[in-house]
Amino acid sequence: MPPPKGTTGSELSTARWAFAFTLVTTLFFTWGFAYGLLDVLNAHFQDIFGISRTQSTLLQFAYFGAYLVFAPVASVFMDRYGYKSGIHLGLSLYSLGAIFFWPSAKFAKYGGFVGCTFVIGCGLATLEVAANSYIAVLGTPKYAAARLNFSQGFQGLAAFAGPLIASKYFFRGENSTKLDTVQWVYLAVAGLGVLLNGMFYFCKLPEITGDALAAEIHEVGIRADEEPFWKQYRCIFGFVAQMAYVGAQVGVASLAVNYFSEQGLGIDRSRASFLYSFCQLTFMFGRFAGVAILHFIDPALLLSLYAVACSLFTILTGVLGGNGGVGSLFALFWFESICYPCIFTLGTKNLGIYTKRGSGLIVMGVGGGAWFPPAQASLADKVSTRRSYLVPLAGYLAMTIYAIGMVVDQTIKESFRFRNIDELKERRAMMGGAPERETQDIDEKAKDTSGSDEIEKA
Repeated sequence: MPPPKGTTGSELSTARWAFAFTLVTTLFFTWGFAYGLLDVLNAHFQDIFGISRTQSTLLQFAYFGAYLVFAPVASVFMDRYGYKSGIHLGLSLYSLGAIFFWPSAKFAKYGGFVGCTFVIGCGLATLEVAANSYIAVLGTPKYAAARLNFSQGFQGLAAFAGPLIASKYFFRGENSTKLDTVQWVYLAVAGLGVLLNGMFYFCKLPEITGDALAAEIHEVGIRADEEPFWKQYRCIFGFVAQMAYVGAQVGVASLAVNYFSEQGLGIDRSRASFLYSFCQLTFMFGRFAGVAILHFIDPALLLSLYAVACSLFTILTGVLGGNGGVGSLFALFWFESICYPCIFTLGTKNLGIYTKRGSGLIVMGVGGGAWFPPAQASLADKVSTRRSYLVPLAGYLAMTIYAIGMVVDQTIKESFRFRNIDELKERRAMMGGAPERETQDIDEKAKDTSGSDEIEKA
C-alpha cells in the first residue's frame, strides 16, 4: 500500500509539528543506548572470551556492516510504504535482535552476539533512514542541521547512559567474568523497542513525501532533482564523507576504554568505562551547543571548522598520551558532535523526489564503522592503542575535504556565507519581486513608445 499523498514540514501546524518532532526524537535515544553499550561490550568480551582487540571489533563489523546491507533496502521500502511503516520495521528488527542476546549470553557464544548485533544493526539502519530524513525535512531547510543536532543530542544522552550502566554492572565484582547482566540489559532493550512500536502504531504521524518536497523546491526554481540520481553529486560525495567520518568516529570510540586504561594513570577497566561515558556526555553537550551555533553560522562553514579540529585532536591523542592524550580525546568527542547531522543535511539538501533514496545512501555511509575499528585495533595489537589513534585521521581529512568543498561550491554558485540563511525564503522573496520589476519595465517601454509616437506625430 503506497503512502498517503503527504505534505511538507513547513505546512504543518505548530501542534502537529511539535508532536511529530517529539515522537521521532524518541528513536534517537533508542539506538544511542544500543551504540553506547556496544563499545563497552568490546572490552568486556575481550576478558570473557579471551579474544584480542581485533577479534572484539567483529561486533562493530556486524553492527555497521548491517548499514551497508540494509540502509538501501530501508530507503526503497519507505519510498513505497512511507516513514511510519519504515519505523515499525526498524523497531521490530531492533527488538528481535535484542531478544536473542539472551540465548547468546546463556550459552556464552560470541558468534551469537555477533549475529544478534547484525540484526539490531539492520533495525537501527532502518530507523536512521526514517528518523534522520524525517527530522531533516520537518520544517525549513535553514534549520535542518540544527533540528537534527537537537534530536541526535538525545542519542548522546543514551550513549552516556549505556557505558555508565556497564561500568556499574558489567565490570564490577563477579560480573566482570559473567554474562548474566548482559542478558537482563538487552531484555530491557527489547522491551523498549516493543513499547515504542506500540506508541507509533496508535499515533498518527504526518507523512512527508518526495513529491511534496519536490513541489516545494520547484516552486522557487530549484530543479536539481530533474537530473538523474547518479548526478546528485552533493549527496554522493556526502555518502563518501559520511562513511569516512563514521568510520573514524567508531574507531575512536571502540578503543576508548582500552586507551584510558593504558595511559599509566592508574585507571582500571571499570574506571575507564566510567570516563568513556563522560566522553559521550561531552559529545552530547557538543551537539546541544551546536544547535545554538547552527542558528547563526552556515552548516558547511561550521562543519569545515569542526573537521579541521577533529583532525588536529586525533593527532594529539595519538602522539601525546597521558593526561594530555586524555584531554585531547575529550576535545575530539566535542568536535565530532555536529559532524554527522551536518553531513546528512548537506548531502540530502534539495533532493526533492530523491529525498528518501538519498537519505538511504547517506545512512549507508554509517557502514564505514565496519572497517575502521578492525584497522585501528590491528595497529593497537601490533604497536599500541595510543598510536592506533592516528588511523582515524584519514577519515577526518576526507570529511574536511567534503566540508570545504561545500563551502567553495556555495561561494562559486551564489556567494560566501558566514551566516545561516533560509534559501527557500530568499528565493521566494526574489521571485515575488520579479513580477513587479517586469511590470515597471513594461510601463517604461510603453512610455518610451508613446513618446516616440508623439514625436512622429509632431
